[in-house]
Amino acid sequence: MSLPLNGYRILDLTNVLSGPFCCHQLAHMGAEVIKVENRKGGDLARQLGADPELIKRFMGISYLAQNAGKRSVTIDLKQEKGKALFRRLVRTADVVVENFRPGVMTRLGLGYEDLLKDNPRLVYCAISGFGQDGPLKDRPAYDQIIQGMSGVMSVTGAPDTAPYRVGYPVADTVGGLTAAFAVAAALADRKRETGIFLDVSMLAATMVSMAWAISNKLIAGQEPQPMGNENVTASPSGTFKTGGGLLNISANKQEQFEALCTAVGRPDIHADPRFHARHDRLRNRYELKAELETALASKSADEWCEVLNAVGVPSGPVYSVSQALAQPQIVQRDMTSTFPDVPGVGRDLHLVRTGVKVNGATPAVDIPPRQLGADNREVYGELGLADDEIEALRAEGVI
Repeated sequence: MSLPLNGYRILDLTNVLSGPFCCHQLAHMGAEVIKVENRKGGDLARQLGADPELIKRFMGISYLAQNAGKRSVTIDLKQEKGKALFRRLVRTADVVVENFRPGVMTRLGLGYEDLLKDNPRLVYCAISGFGQDGPLKDRPAYDQIIQGMSGVMSVTGAPDTAPYRVGYPVADTVGGLTAAFAVAAALADRKRETGIFLDVSMLAATMVSMAWAISNKLIAGQEPQPMGNENVTASPSGTFKTGGGLLNISANKQEQFEALCTAVGRPDIHADPRFHARHDRLRNRYELKAELETALASKSADEWCEVLNAVGVPSGPVYSVSQALAQPQIVQRDMTSTFPDVPGVGRDLHLVRTGVKVNGATPAVDIPPRQLGADNREVYGELGLADDEIEALRAEGVI
Protein backbone atom coordinates (compact mmCIF):
# COMPACT_ATOMS: atom_id res chain seq x y z
CA MET A 1 0.00 0.00 0.00
CA SER A 2 1.32 3.47 -0.89
CA LEU A 3 0.82 5.72 2.12
CA PRO A 4 1.09 9.53 2.08
CA LEU A 5 3.88 9.81 4.69
CA ASN A 6 6.17 7.16 3.22
CA GLY A 7 9.75 8.42 3.25
CA TYR A 8 9.39 10.79 6.21
CA ARG A 9 11.29 10.14 9.44
CA ILE A 10 9.83 11.27 12.76
CA LEU A 11 11.64 11.34 16.10
CA ASP A 12 9.13 10.70 18.88
CA LEU A 13 10.37 12.01 22.24
CA THR A 14 6.93 11.87 23.81
CA ASN A 15 5.46 10.21 26.87
CA VAL A 16 2.15 8.69 28.00
CA LEU A 17 -0.65 9.59 25.55
CA SER A 18 -0.97 12.86 23.61
CA GLY A 19 2.41 12.63 21.87
CA PRO A 20 2.53 8.85 21.46
CA PHE A 21 -1.01 8.93 20.02
CA CYS A 22 0.06 11.65 17.55
CA CYS A 23 3.04 9.62 16.34
CA HIS A 24 0.98 6.41 16.27
CA GLN A 25 -1.35 8.03 13.74
CA LEU A 26 1.60 9.27 11.66
CA ALA A 27 3.16 5.79 11.68
CA HIS A 28 -0.06 4.34 10.27
CA MET A 29 0.11 6.93 7.49
CA GLY A 30 3.47 5.51 6.46
CA ALA A 31 5.99 7.60 8.41
CA GLU A 32 9.07 5.96 9.88
CA VAL A 33 8.86 6.70 13.60
CA ILE A 34 11.80 6.31 15.96
CA LYS A 35 10.81 6.51 19.61
CA VAL A 36 13.58 8.19 21.60
CA GLU A 37 13.35 7.25 25.29
CA ASN A 38 15.33 7.82 28.44
CA ARG A 39 17.40 4.76 29.33
CA LYS A 40 15.98 4.43 32.86
CA GLY A 41 12.46 3.20 32.27
CA GLY A 42 11.57 4.99 29.06
CA ASP A 43 8.05 6.25 28.39
CA LEU A 44 6.08 6.39 31.67
CA ALA A 45 3.25 4.55 29.88
CA ARG A 46 5.45 1.43 30.02
CA GLN A 47 4.54 1.37 33.72
CA LEU A 48 0.79 1.91 33.29
CA GLY A 49 -2.11 -0.39 32.48
CA ALA A 50 -4.25 -3.21 33.83
CA ASP A 51 -1.66 -6.04 33.67
CA PRO A 52 0.88 -5.92 36.55
CA GLU A 53 3.14 -8.53 34.94
CA LEU A 54 3.56 -6.42 31.81
CA ILE A 55 4.34 -3.38 33.94
CA LYS A 56 7.21 -5.30 35.55
CA ARG A 57 8.59 -5.87 32.05
CA PHE A 58 8.22 -2.17 31.13
CA MET A 59 5.63 -3.20 28.55
CA GLY A 60 2.50 -1.81 30.21
CA ILE A 61 -0.76 -1.88 28.26
CA SER A 62 -0.89 1.92 28.10
CA TYR A 63 2.42 1.82 26.22
CA LEU A 64 1.40 -1.07 23.98
CA ALA A 65 -1.78 0.73 22.91
CA GLN A 66 -0.02 3.67 21.19
CA ASN A 67 3.42 2.51 20.12
CA ALA A 68 3.16 -0.12 17.42
CA GLY A 69 5.05 0.76 14.26
CA LYS A 70 7.87 2.55 16.08
CA ARG A 71 11.47 1.55 16.66
CA SER A 72 12.81 2.24 20.18
CA VAL A 73 16.17 3.77 21.00
CA THR A 74 17.49 5.11 24.30
CA ILE A 75 19.53 8.24 24.91
CA ASP A 76 20.48 10.16 28.03
CA LEU A 77 19.85 13.70 26.78
CA LYS A 78 21.53 15.20 29.84
CA GLN A 79 24.93 13.85 28.80
CA GLU A 80 26.95 15.69 26.18
CA LYS A 81 27.55 12.50 24.22
CA GLY A 82 23.81 11.84 24.36
CA LYS A 83 23.04 15.30 23.03
CA ALA A 84 25.55 14.86 20.21
CA LEU A 85 24.03 11.48 19.33
CA PHE A 86 20.53 12.95 19.27
CA ARG A 87 21.65 15.75 16.98
CA ARG A 88 23.02 13.16 14.58
CA LEU A 89 19.57 11.59 14.53
CA VAL A 90 17.97 14.99 13.93
CA ARG A 91 20.08 15.47 10.81
CA THR A 92 18.39 12.39 9.33
CA ALA A 93 14.86 13.32 10.39
CA ASP A 94 12.00 15.43 9.06
CA VAL A 95 10.10 15.91 12.31
CA VAL A 96 10.70 16.04 16.05
CA VAL A 97 7.68 15.63 18.35
CA GLU A 98 7.99 16.23 22.11
CA ASN A 99 5.57 16.80 24.97
CA PHE A 100 7.83 18.02 27.74
CA ARG A 101 6.95 21.11 29.73
CA PRO A 102 7.79 24.30 27.81
CA GLY A 103 11.47 25.16 28.03
CA VAL A 104 12.81 21.71 28.92
CA MET A 105 14.35 21.03 25.51
CA THR A 106 15.78 24.56 25.30
CA ARG A 107 17.47 24.16 28.69
CA LEU A 108 19.04 20.96 27.39
CA GLY A 109 20.39 22.88 24.40
CA LEU A 110 18.10 20.88 22.11
CA GLY A 111 15.26 23.35 21.51
CA TYR A 112 13.87 24.33 18.14
CA GLU A 113 16.40 27.07 17.44
CA ASP A 114 19.27 24.79 18.48
CA LEU A 115 18.15 21.93 16.25
CA LEU A 116 17.67 24.18 13.22
CA LYS A 117 21.47 24.38 13.09
CA ASP A 118 21.48 20.64 12.41
CA ASN A 119 18.38 20.54 10.21
CA PRO A 120 17.22 23.89 8.73
CA ARG A 121 13.95 22.38 7.40
CA LEU A 122 12.99 20.63 10.63
CA VAL A 123 9.34 20.40 11.62
CA TYR A 124 9.35 20.72 15.41
CA CYS A 125 6.08 19.91 17.18
CA ALA A 126 5.80 20.75 20.88
CA ILE A 127 2.71 19.43 22.66
CA SER A 128 1.95 20.77 26.13
CA GLY A 129 -1.00 21.22 28.44
CA PHE A 130 -1.39 24.96 28.02
CA GLY A 131 0.93 25.97 25.18
CA GLN A 132 4.38 27.54 24.98
CA ASP A 133 3.27 30.97 26.19
CA GLY A 134 0.70 32.50 28.52
CA PRO A 135 0.46 32.65 32.33
CA LEU A 136 -0.12 28.89 32.74
CA LYS A 137 2.55 27.62 30.37
CA ASP A 138 4.74 26.17 33.14
CA ARG A 139 1.97 24.26 34.89
CA PRO A 140 1.89 20.48 34.66
CA ALA A 141 -1.21 19.18 32.92
CA TYR A 142 -2.95 15.83 32.82
CA ASP A 143 -6.05 14.88 30.92
CA GLN A 144 -8.48 15.40 33.80
CA ILE A 145 -7.01 18.83 34.57
CA ILE A 146 -7.61 19.87 30.96
CA GLN A 147 -11.10 18.37 30.92
CA GLY A 148 -11.99 20.52 33.91
CA MET A 149 -10.41 23.75 32.67
CA SER A 150 -11.72 23.45 29.11
CA GLY A 151 -15.38 23.24 30.13
CA VAL A 152 -15.74 19.62 28.99
CA MET A 153 -16.66 18.40 32.47
CA SER A 154 -19.23 21.17 32.92
CA VAL A 155 -21.35 19.78 30.07
CA THR A 156 -20.78 16.09 30.80
CA GLY A 157 -23.29 14.20 32.91
CA ALA A 158 -26.89 14.97 33.77
CA PRO A 159 -28.06 18.17 35.53
CA ASP A 160 -27.97 16.34 38.87
CA THR A 161 -24.61 14.59 38.35
CA ALA A 162 -22.40 17.03 36.39
CA PRO A 163 -19.62 17.92 36.27
CA TYR A 164 -18.33 14.53 35.11
CA ARG A 165 -15.13 13.60 33.33
CA VAL A 166 -15.43 11.91 29.98
CA GLY A 167 -14.75 8.19 30.46
CA TYR A 168 -11.52 8.08 28.45
CA PRO A 169 -8.64 10.61 28.10
CA VAL A 170 -10.39 12.80 25.55
CA ALA A 171 -8.16 15.86 26.02
CA ASP A 172 -4.97 13.85 25.51
CA THR A 173 -6.47 12.18 22.46
CA VAL A 174 -7.74 15.39 20.88
CA GLY A 175 -4.38 17.02 21.57
CA GLY A 176 -2.62 14.13 19.83
CA LEU A 177 -4.93 14.25 16.82
CA THR A 178 -4.44 18.01 16.55
CA ALA A 179 -0.68 17.55 16.62
CA ALA A 180 -0.80 14.80 13.98
CA PHE A 181 -2.87 17.05 11.72
CA ALA A 182 -0.45 19.95 12.22
CA VAL A 183 2.59 17.79 11.43
CA ALA A 184 0.98 16.33 8.32
CA ALA A 185 -0.01 19.82 7.16
CA ALA A 186 3.54 21.08 7.64
CA LEU A 187 4.95 18.17 5.64
CA ALA A 188 2.42 18.84 2.87
CA ASP A 189 3.84 22.32 2.21
CA ARG A 190 5.91 21.59 -0.89
CA LYS A 191 7.29 25.14 -1.09
CA ARG A 192 8.57 25.33 2.49
CA GLU A 193 12.32 25.95 2.65
CA THR A 194 12.66 26.71 6.36
CA GLY A 195 11.89 25.00 9.63
CA ILE A 196 8.52 25.31 11.32
CA PHE A 197 7.59 25.33 15.00
CA LEU A 198 4.21 23.84 15.92
CA ASP A 199 2.89 24.81 19.36
CA VAL A 200 0.02 22.48 20.29
CA SER A 201 -1.93 23.31 23.44
CA MET A 202 -4.09 20.49 24.81
CA LEU A 203 -6.35 23.08 26.47
CA ALA A 204 -6.87 25.02 23.25
CA ALA A 205 -7.25 21.88 21.12
CA THR A 206 -9.88 20.47 23.47
CA MET A 207 -11.82 23.73 23.49
CA VAL A 208 -11.70 23.85 19.68
CA SER A 209 -13.29 20.39 19.65
CA MET A 210 -16.13 21.89 21.75
CA ALA A 211 -16.91 24.59 19.19
CA TRP A 212 -20.46 23.24 18.71
CA ALA A 213 -21.19 23.91 22.39
CA ILE A 214 -18.99 26.98 22.87
CA SER A 215 -20.62 28.80 19.96
CA ASN A 216 -23.91 28.89 21.87
CA LYS A 217 -22.12 31.06 24.42
CA LEU A 218 -20.13 33.14 21.92
CA ILE A 219 -23.01 33.84 19.56
CA ALA A 220 -26.24 33.47 21.56
CA GLY A 221 -24.92 34.27 25.03
CA GLN A 222 -26.25 30.97 26.39
CA GLU A 223 -24.04 29.02 28.80
CA PRO A 224 -23.94 25.33 27.72
CA GLN A 225 -25.55 23.04 30.28
CA PRO A 226 -25.16 19.34 31.07
CA MET A 227 -28.04 17.37 29.59
CA GLY A 228 -27.06 13.76 30.21
CA ASN A 229 -28.00 11.65 27.21
CA GLU A 230 -30.29 14.30 25.71
CA ASN A 231 -29.42 16.30 22.58
CA VAL A 232 -29.45 20.05 23.15
CA THR A 233 -30.53 20.84 19.59
CA ALA A 234 -33.24 18.25 18.93
CA SER A 235 -35.93 16.05 20.45
CA PRO A 236 -36.55 13.13 20.39
CA SER A 237 -32.79 12.67 20.20
CA GLY A 238 -31.04 10.80 22.97
CA THR A 239 -31.00 7.50 24.84
CA PHE A 240 -34.24 5.59 25.38
CA LYS A 241 -35.18 2.54 27.45
CA THR A 242 -36.60 -0.36 25.48
CA GLY A 243 -37.88 -3.81 26.32
CA GLY A 244 -34.26 -4.97 26.35
CA GLY A 245 -31.32 -2.58 26.51
CA LEU A 246 -30.81 1.09 25.75
CA LEU A 247 -31.30 2.60 22.30
CA ASN A 248 -29.95 5.86 20.92
CA ILE A 249 -32.41 7.57 18.59
CA SER A 250 -31.68 10.72 16.57
CA ALA A 251 -34.97 11.84 15.05
CA ASN A 252 -33.66 15.32 14.31
CA LYS A 253 -35.86 16.12 11.31
CA GLN A 254 -39.63 16.49 11.23
CA GLU A 255 -40.05 13.60 8.81
CA GLN A 256 -37.87 11.39 11.03
CA PHE A 257 -39.99 12.25 14.06
CA GLU A 258 -43.20 11.39 12.25
CA ALA A 259 -41.71 8.13 10.94
CA LEU A 260 -40.61 7.23 14.48
CA CYS A 261 -44.08 7.77 15.91
CA THR A 262 -45.65 5.64 13.19
CA ALA A 263 -43.05 2.87 13.54
CA VAL A 264 -43.65 2.49 17.29
CA GLY A 265 -47.40 2.40 16.75
CA ARG A 266 -48.12 5.86 18.11
CA PRO A 267 -48.94 8.16 15.18
CA ASP A 268 -51.02 10.21 17.59
CA ILE A 269 -47.84 11.52 19.24
CA HIS A 270 -46.77 13.69 16.31
CA ALA A 271 -50.29 15.13 16.12
CA ASP A 272 -50.17 16.13 19.80
CA PRO A 273 -49.74 19.94 20.01
CA ARG A 274 -47.13 19.48 22.74
CA PHE A 275 -44.89 17.67 20.28
CA HIS A 276 -45.88 18.59 16.74
CA ALA A 277 -43.41 21.43 16.12
CA ARG A 278 -39.65 21.24 16.70
CA HIS A 279 -39.50 23.88 19.43
CA ASP A 280 -42.54 22.40 21.16
CA ARG A 281 -40.69 19.09 21.37
CA LEU A 282 -37.66 20.81 22.88
CA ARG A 283 -39.82 22.41 25.56
CA ASN A 284 -41.59 19.15 26.33
CA ARG A 285 -38.76 16.68 25.71
CA TYR A 286 -39.21 14.66 28.90
CA GLU A 287 -42.96 14.19 28.42
CA LEU A 288 -42.23 13.07 24.86
CA LYS A 289 -39.55 10.69 26.07
CA ALA A 290 -41.97 9.07 28.53
CA GLU A 291 -44.55 8.49 25.79
CA LEU A 292 -41.98 6.94 23.45
CA GLU A 293 -40.41 4.70 26.09
CA THR A 294 -43.83 3.24 26.87
CA ALA A 295 -44.14 2.24 23.22
CA LEU A 296 -40.52 1.06 22.95
CA ALA A 297 -41.03 -1.39 25.82
CA SER A 298 -42.55 -3.90 23.40
CA LYS A 299 -39.23 -4.81 21.71
CA SER A 300 -35.52 -4.97 22.47
CA ALA A 301 -33.01 -2.30 21.46
CA ASP A 302 -31.60 -4.51 18.69
CA GLU A 303 -35.08 -5.20 17.31
CA TRP A 304 -36.06 -1.54 17.33
CA CYS A 305 -32.76 -0.61 15.71
CA GLU A 306 -33.64 -2.70 12.66
CA VAL A 307 -37.21 -1.39 12.51
CA LEU A 308 -36.32 2.28 12.85
CA ASN A 309 -33.35 2.38 10.51
CA ALA A 310 -35.51 0.65 7.87
CA VAL A 311 -37.87 3.64 7.90
CA GLY A 312 -35.13 6.27 7.93
CA VAL A 313 -34.88 6.97 11.66
CA PRO A 314 -31.19 6.88 12.74
CA SER A 315 -30.77 4.66 15.77
CA GLY A 316 -28.26 2.32 17.39
CA PRO A 317 -27.85 0.21 20.53
CA VAL A 318 -25.66 1.29 23.43
CA TYR A 319 -22.78 -1.19 23.54
CA SER A 320 -20.09 -2.13 26.01
CA VAL A 321 -16.50 -2.04 24.72
CA SER A 322 -16.59 -5.81 24.21
CA GLN A 323 -19.80 -5.58 22.20
CA ALA A 324 -18.45 -2.67 20.17
CA LEU A 325 -15.32 -4.63 19.21
CA ALA A 326 -17.35 -7.69 18.24
CA GLN A 327 -19.84 -5.94 15.97
CA PRO A 328 -19.49 -7.01 12.31
CA GLN A 329 -19.01 -3.43 11.11
CA ILE A 330 -15.78 -3.10 13.10
CA VAL A 331 -14.59 -6.63 12.35
CA GLN A 332 -15.09 -6.17 8.60
CA ARG A 333 -13.17 -2.87 8.55
CA ASP A 334 -10.04 -4.46 10.11
CA MET A 335 -9.96 -2.01 13.01
CA THR A 336 -7.56 -4.20 14.97
CA SER A 337 -4.30 -5.88 14.09
CA THR A 338 -2.60 -8.90 15.62
CA PHE A 339 1.11 -9.28 16.34
CA PRO A 340 2.09 -12.88 17.20
CA ASP A 341 4.21 -13.71 20.24
CA VAL A 342 5.50 -10.18 20.88
CA PRO A 343 8.90 -9.98 22.63
CA GLY A 344 8.48 -8.68 26.15
CA VAL A 345 4.78 -9.52 26.09
CA GLY A 346 5.02 -13.27 25.65
CA ARG A 347 1.76 -13.70 23.82
CA ASP A 348 -0.15 -12.52 20.78
CA LEU A 349 -1.04 -8.83 20.92
CA HIS A 350 -4.25 -7.31 19.56
CA LEU A 351 -4.21 -3.55 19.00
CA VAL A 352 -6.40 -0.84 17.49
CA ARG A 353 -5.17 0.56 14.18
CA THR A 354 -6.58 3.84 12.85
CA GLY A 355 -9.96 5.07 11.69
CA VAL A 356 -8.98 5.72 8.07
CA LYS A 357 -8.96 3.57 4.96
CA VAL A 358 -6.57 4.43 2.13
CA ASN A 359 -7.74 3.34 -1.30
CA GLY A 360 -10.06 0.84 0.33
CA ALA A 361 -7.50 -0.71 2.69
CA THR A 362 -6.88 -0.16 6.38
CA PRO A 363 -3.31 1.05 7.02
CA ALA A 364 -1.21 -1.23 9.18
CA VAL A 365 2.27 -1.06 10.69
CA ASP A 366 4.83 -3.84 10.41
CA ILE A 367 6.35 -3.98 13.88
CA PRO A 368 4.78 -4.41 17.33
CA PRO A 369 5.57 -2.11 20.26
CA ARG A 370 9.23 -2.59 21.03
CA GLN A 371 11.09 -3.32 24.23
CA LEU A 372 13.04 -0.38 25.60
CA GLY A 373 16.08 0.30 23.44
CA ALA A 374 15.47 -2.76 21.26
CA ASP A 375 16.65 -0.92 18.15
CA ASN A 376 19.72 0.86 19.49
CA ARG A 377 22.18 -1.22 17.53
CA GLU A 378 20.23 -1.05 14.26
CA VAL A 379 19.37 2.68 14.34
CA TYR A 380 22.75 3.88 15.58
CA GLY A 381 24.44 1.57 13.11
CA GLU A 382 22.51 3.35 10.36
CA LEU A 383 24.13 6.59 11.57
CA GLY A 384 27.52 5.04 10.89
CA LEU A 385 28.48 3.98 14.41
CA ALA A 386 30.45 0.75 14.63
CA ASP A 387 29.44 -1.99 17.03
CA ASP A 388 32.28 -1.18 19.41
CA GLU A 389 31.25 2.50 19.49
CA ILE A 390 27.66 1.54 20.28
CA GLU A 391 28.85 -0.80 23.01
CA ALA A 392 31.03 1.97 24.48
CA LEU A 393 28.04 4.33 24.61
CA ARG A 394 26.06 1.64 26.38
CA ALA A 395 28.83 1.03 28.89
CA GLU A 396 29.04 4.76 29.63
CA GLY A 397 25.30 5.02 30.25
CA VAL A 398 24.71 7.27 27.23
CA ILE A 399 22.28 4.79 25.68
